[in-house]
Amino acid sequence: MTHIPAPEVLISEVGPRDGLQSVGATMPTADKLRWIDALAAAGLREIEVASFVPAQLLPQMADAAQVVQHALRHTGVRVMALVPNLRGAQAALQAGAQKLTLPVSASPAHSLANVRKTPEAMVDEVRAVLRLRDEIAPGVPVEVGVSTAFGCTLQGAVPEDDVLRLAAQLAQAGVNEIGLSDTTGMGNPAQVSRLFKRMFQEIGPLTGAAHMHNTRGLGLANCLAAYEAGVRTFDSSLGGLGGCPYAPGASGNVVTEDLVFMFEAMGVSTGIDLNRLMDARAPLRAGLPGEPLYGMTPEAGLPKGWV
Repeated sequence: MTHIPAPEVLISEVGPRDGLQSVGATMPTADKLRWIDALAAAGLREIEVASFVPAQLLPQMADAAQVVQHALRHTGVRVMALVPNLRGAQAALQAGAQKLTLPVSASPAHSLANVRKTPEAMVDEVRAVLRLRDEIAPGVPVEVGVSTAFGCTLQGAVPEDDVLRLAAQLAQAGVNEIGLSDTTGMGNPAQVSRLFKRMFQEIGPLTGAAHMHNTRGLGLANCLAAYEAGVRTFDSSLGGLGGCPYAPGASGNVVTEDLVFMFEAMGVSTGIDLNRLMDARAPLRAGLPGEPLYGMTPEAGLPKGWV
């Protein structure tokens, strides 16, 4: 068995949620469960497995509770669910989710399109979720991903001060972790580095994940910039699936296989077995036949002598 050193970064796999909600077809539940099993077998330690939203809005997520309950069998995996509001949080906690993530947009235009609330109203919603968590599941961390942190297809530029003000309000509310999401793939490495450094100054160790999209080919470069700024948690999606149904033009997440290869090639341990990770594409392909999968590393293969 391959010896895998202790991980230095956390790769949070968001494909079963962010990936699947962005494609037209609905993956059958049995295929979804097999895919999650394969991701866990590859060594992923955090998987965002579902989104708790009304099934009529996102039929791809109608089986969210069942998927969470299945994923809980994997003892080495933290099972995370996205929840847009208090009702979703209640359903996710009742299903047994071990971590909640809420999107809060820094762009008022995107926020209204996505959740029909202003960013300020979403901070109030987060406070309500935190109260509920304290009542019924006090050990469950709540993360907020500040979406459109690097620009918005609806609004255009998003002022960095707006992002930092929102992060400070969320920190004050009692959120466990606050990440930055390049929802529309508009960020560049200089911007990513600058904003994460300012985040660390503003909220310190509450600074969480970098969630980058590869819309303009800068996903990996932006992850590297975030790493060099001090970030140690990265969201990505197997095969690069995923976008945002309410952000026109937003395309795939950073490809997990390429992100893991980059870090491992740099000598930064992810705790993930790359061969098994690439094997996890098979159940994904079986469950979504005809859906394009991306990634340079799976196409090129691992370099000669790779251990």
